[in-house]
Amino acid sequence: MALLSARLLIQRGRPKSDRLGKIRSLDLSGLNLLSEDLDPKLLSRLKQLQELDLSDNQLETLPADLGLPHLQVLHCDNNQLNNVTTLCQFRQLEELSLEGNPFLTVSDSLKVTFLLPELRKFNGKDASTTRSKAENLNRELTTRVRMISEELVASGGTHTHETDTPEGPHKATATQEPRARHVALRRPSDTPLSLSPEKRVCASPLGPVEGSPVGSDSGQLEPLHFLQCHSKNNSPSDLKTQLWACAFEPAWDEGQAGATSQTVATCGGEAVCVIDCQTGLVLHKYKVPGEEFFSVAWTALTVVTQAGHKKRWNVLAAAGLRGLVRLLHVQAGFCCGLIRGHRKAIATLCFSPTHETHLFTASYDKRIILWDIGTPNQDYEFQASHLLTLDTTSTPLRLCPVAPCPDAYLLAGCEGGCCCWDVRLDQPQKRRVCEVKFVFSKDSEASGQRVDGLAFVNEDVVASKGSGPGTICLWSWSQTWQGRGSQPTVAVVVLARLQWSPTILAYFSLSTCPDKGLVLCGDEEGNVWIYDVRPLLAQCSPPQAAVQAPTQILKWPQPQALGQMVTKTMVNTVVANPAFTYLTALTDSNIVAIWRRCEP
Repeated sequence: MALLSARLLIQRGRPKSDRLGKIRSLDLSGLNLLSEDLDPKLLSRLKQLQELDLSDNQLETLPADLGLPHLQVLHCDNNQLNNVTTLCQFRQLEELSLEGNPFLTVSDSLKVTFLLPELRKFNGKDASTTRSKAENLNRELTTRVRMISEELVASGGTHTHETDTPEGPHKATATQEPRARHVALRRPSDTPLSLSPEKRVCASPLGPVEGSPVGSDSGQLEPLHFLQCHSKNNSPSDLKTQLWACAFEPAWDEGQAGATSQTVATCGGEAVCVIDCQTGLVLHKYKVPGEEFFSVAWTALTVVTQAGHKKRWNVLAAAGLRGLVRLLHVQAGFCCGLIRGHRKAIATLCFSPTHETHLFTASYDKRIILWDIGTPNQDYEFQASHLLTLDTTSTPLRLCPVAPCPDAYLLAGCEGGCCCWDVRLDQPQKRRVCEVKFVFSKDSEASGQRVDGLAFVNEDVVASKGSGPGTICLWSWSQTWQGRGSQPTVAVVVLARLQWSPTILAYFSLSTCPDKGLVLCGDEEGNVWIYDVRPLLAQCSPPQAAVQAPTQILKWPQPQALGQMVTKTMVNTVVANPAFTYLTALTDSNIVAIWRRCEP
């Protein structure tokens, strides 16, 4: 039975009448209505309707033919609207409210003033200001178009302009250029790099490297691709879009010897990209205008098809500024699940290594939430459930399930230090506070310092960064936990300290490659610091007092090698695939850098 009926409209309509044609005001707020619930045949019978309230529903769009010729006031707050073009049917609309629709952007606000010539009030404010901005923008664009047209006529040439694709996938084929713009390395004797928006795929010569190759069997790392795939409007001049996180897709044959992946997901700005590291092609691109993605994480689900067959399906979770988690069907290019639970932006997220449907999200609202995303239904839709809430005293920056007991404890690097929570689901409390805070120095001032890097090197050793300038700390989980007693604050048992950049800047995320015993971290000069800690951890002697030097430092290519567009960059995130055949680094200048390990 349809959710909306003539009886319901009469009950919620004003003035009271037994005829739909006499209703002038209608309140349909808070009914969890979907777009398909708005039946044009039924609503078009409201011939005299002047005011309609559709707030607090689940509307993604409004039908284009609702047939409400006298509508003057429309409230659509707190929905999921992603398009305003259908509002043009309400030519007499004088008052409109669209607050709380996270998918609408500033451009949509400007657009409504063109669509609705009689609009006087927009989101509770005078619409004349917005209309003035839109008119100025329109004049500016008109002037630019006229200038371009005149230049074309004068030159007799043609210009090719690449338009941005709508939200959805973009798969590169053998005859189709990727949306990413390659920044090709060149020798000093080469001609200058063209900064046109044309795409190019070029092999890259070796960049300068300090130190010896990592491991005797690892071979040399060579820079392979430098991509600009997160640029606003695909502009080659965009060097400001901040890239935040990347994660390698689980290998399809994960668990077998030698299983690895060469597909990496990156996020930054309003886009999430999935890149083939070998070819440099952007296989898929998912965009949400107005969003800024801060974190991505993969999980491999086992689903059962309608025919009863089991199928493995990799799902990508992405989150950021709007505080929403999007579960992405990467190959199809659409969002198949949306999780709401945080009041502020989500800083980071990660899946449990033992429960494929368990997802941790950490937010600037100082909460960490554990979700069970479940398995999708036949329409590839998720319905997530809330399992736990973990309260923090400062913003959580990095999440790290404890390797030897991931179902029992969760570590988090926070603005105020490193904390640990009990996440066992057989405990009755569904809201919990930090159980233990780990400190890295007896100095009370240093004990509360930010921890912005956190990862397990193996089943026992943790690598963390931020507790002291210029170093990365290796410490033992088991020895620290055994000496904890009932104390709420525990000093970690340090095994070694690794030399790193002396910069005072923060938020350079470290990562590890446990299968190879590696620790990786970028710095403010565009370098990648690589540490092979296997020899260090294999020593039976007491912890090393001296700070250990890196095994290798990958130097960022010189400015002339990348063209004059890149003069200086910071590498804030570095991740390698499990087999350490590919390494991906993200910069603050909108460049995704990919290195490949050459076999010796």
